[in-house]
Amino acid sequence: MSLITEKFQYTKLERVEVNGKRRYLTPGGGKVASVTTILDATKDKSHLIAWKKRVGEKKAQEIVTEASGVGTRMHKYLEDYIEFGEWPTPGSNPYAKQAHQMATVIKDNAMNDVDEIWGSEVPLYVPQMYAGTTDLVGQYKGNPCIMDFKQTNKPKKPEWVYDYYLQLTAYAIAHNDVHGTDIREGHVFMCSRDLDYQQFDIWPDEFDDWEQEWWKRVYEYYEKHG
Repeated sequence: MSLITEKFQYTKLERVEVNGKRRYLTPGGGKVASVTTILDATKDKSHLIAWKKRVGEKKAQEIVTEASGVGTRMHKYLEDYIEFGEWPTPGSNPYAKQAHQMATVIKDNAMNDVDEIWGSEVPLYVPQMYAGTTDLVGQYKGNPCIMDFKQTNKPKKPEWVYDYYLQLTAYAIAHNDVHGTDIREGHVFMCSRDLDYQQFDIWPDEFDDWEQEWWKRVYEYYEKHG
């Protein structure tokens, strides 16, 4: 049985191409950039460039591709659990087994405090501005919030995941805008390849500051890219 309590009607969003750029098509006809596109186009990439130089382009690509594959599998185990209400069995290959272990760490550390799930893989948008998909919307310890699952090759410091906070904020703004909620809280549930659990949180008293920072990035993106 699904763990989802359907409180809101979430509209699926189509993806379209506009002048060679991928955009979301919102119900009102707007063609808007995704949250991840906006963040990627406006972030400081100096550390990423330095890392690629240090390990080499080929090795860097291998690391990114492998991490992406493990992360996708980890997400799928958690999505299936939420959709069907039963913990899935791991696949047979080593990456699938590792992803299953990582998903288990997140379930055991985070999901017990998720009181209610309103949607999984939820499409969200602000008309004419941006759109995207968040992993989870619901209640955490009694409070409405946006939640995202993340994998990492090694544990992260809070200053390294600045854009994760902005991502949570963007989705909260969108949910509030379209569905009339007042979500001011967000949580990233993260597991490393060595099965270290981390959690990064936005609390209501911090939300306004994160909201200001997010809108700065949105305006910067559209000034540069139209």
